[in-house]
Amino acid sequence: MPLKGNWIKYGISLLSVIPFKIGQPKKQIVPKTVERDFEREYGKLQQLEDQTKKLQKDMKKSTDADLAMSKSAVKISSDLLSNPLCEQDPKFLEMVTALDTAMKRMDSFNQEKVNQIQKTVIEPLKKFSGVFPSLNMAVKRREQALQDYKRLQSKVEKYEEKEKTGPILAKLHQARDELRPVKEDFETKNKQLLEEMPKFYSSRIDYFKPSFESLIRAQAVYYTEMYKIFGDLTEQIDEPGLTDEQREKENEAKLNELRALSIVADD
Repeated sequence: MPLKGNWIKYGISLLSVIPFKIGQPKKQIVPKTVERDFEREYGKLQQLEDQTKKLQKDMKKSTDADLAMSKSAVKISSDLLSNPLCEQDPKFLEMVTALDTAMKRMDSFNQEKVNQIQKTVIEPLKKFSGVFPSLNMAVKRREQALQDYKRLQSKVEKYEEKEKTGPILAKLHQARDELRPVKEDFETKNKQLLEEMPKFYSSRIDYFKPSFESLIRAQAVYYTEMYKIFGDLTEQIDEPGLTDEQREKENEAKLNELRALSIVADD
């Protein structure tokens, strides 16, 4: 029975699966090894659910930050273009215009990158997370079936311990009849989960591999374009033979001249 098709209708957190307090049967109805296997697989899926949600949240934060960065860069270049200083200095206007063009190109490529990541990474993460509520409901139903099984097994044991009178034998027979379908129901649910939980966990690799390959490609294309854009910008605004250290010294000298003015001199 397909995991997703049967579980997709329901929605409940794995953490909400709380055992009911009932009388415990003396007979060990579920082998400890089976319970350990179930808890191990169940725990792996809980961890996968948490990691998927965290990854989806982190990817959204990353793309939001990317968009904010490029939009801010465009805003800075736009503000510089509207500064009166540009009108008074043609050379500076040419540099800022080149910067503005580069920032708009960067923003455009960044938007394409974010759109691709949204489509190929964030949306698949969201869809994958959407399977967990139905999976969690299947776990809860298995737990409910187990509690019903324990309750009826305890009831059978109670009558088995009593003196075998006619009425007691009749009640014992009725209790065993009630137990049989409940036992089968639990065993079916338990078997299905033990078979399908490992398959679902293993499927994460094939499911997410294309998404992260797409993420890597999107980043590679983006930064390749950024290298070209900023390379072109450097050629347009760079002054040959002037190092960053020389520019720093030049700026410091001009700042010292400003500090020497009487309007900024210390009293």
